[in-house]
Amino acid sequence: MLEVKDLYVSYGMMEVLHGISVTVKPQELVSVIGPNGAGKTTLIKTIMGLVKPKSGQILYNGEDITHLPAHKRAGLGIGYVPEGRRVFGQLSVEENLRMGAYELKDKKRIAENIDKVYAIFPRLGERKDQLASTMSGGEQQMLAIGRALMLDPKMLLIDEVSMGLMPIMVNTCFEVIKNLNDNGITILVVEQNANKALKVADRGYVLETGNIIISDTAENMRKDDTVQKAYLGG
Repeated sequence: MLEVKDLYVSYGMMEVLHGISVTVKPQELVSVIGPNGAGKTTLIKTIMGLVKPKSGQILYNGEDITHLPAHKRAGLGIGYVPEGRRVFGQLSVEENLRMGAYELKDKKRIAENIDKVYAIFPRLGERKDQLASTMSGGEQQMLAIGRALMLDPKMLLIDEVSMGLMPIMVNTCFEVIKNLNDNGITILVVEQNANKALKVADRGYVLETGNIIISDTAENMRKDDTVQKAYLGG
């Protein structure tokens, strides 16, 4: 479903990704783990079209989207949950969700999708008129995921879902991610919390200083000595 081929990305003179390749098959849940500064966020922003690659190719369902603008990628069915949540603080919960449905013209479908989000996250339904800026970090993360679901994405790109959250909210978010995948959404998640990320994933990659150094099934990665010592506290 997604194929990243030999991707090079630079910020000015500094090269951040050094020819990396990643694949995600339909209905897979793939995790990219690695330390802070490894290039994980750059990878996901480049796939979404928010950062331009120096070279390489990005294919989505066989279509070359390397130079497609981000909103066109969203229109193809790619949802994006950014690092740090990035909710619209001065808008209410429901207004944030409606912002996520910006491409939909069918009011009935928008209302149905809002109801679906509230079914997944009842707490958002309880706080639908509350300003996003007044919500906890965990609630904002639920809102960011809910907003990404408003366009009925076939694939979700999720950047550091656990960042700054209490452990109980981290567990909740990963449960939701697993349930979304079980219900047919293909997911690529980049995450520092390797334990949680590999527990829900089918396959994984380790990204270090802009290079993929390990690629395997999540089960094999959890048993790998190098991964255990570096990322799983083994």
